[in-house]
Amino acid sequence: MTSFEQVKESIVNSLQCDEAIVTMDASITDDLGADSLDIMDLIIELEDRFGVRIEDSRIKTIKTVGDIVAVVDELAI
Repeated sequence: MTSFEQVKESIVNSLQCDEAIVTMDASITDDLGADSLDIMDLIIELEDRFGVRIEDSRIKTIKTVGDIVAVVDELAI
């Protein structure tokens, strides 16, 4: 399973959204409807799933699903 597929699965589970709308270009807030609490819950789930720690400064730069995948890929090396 690719990191995108794993991130997508976590997003669908966390945000209870349709998996068809979870694309690399999807905006976490605009397209997927996540608020700041949803984002923090998702980050915690992803940190546990991938065994990484995403710094607060990095979290602020995450806008799309692709951004999440890039951060996870970088940290999970």
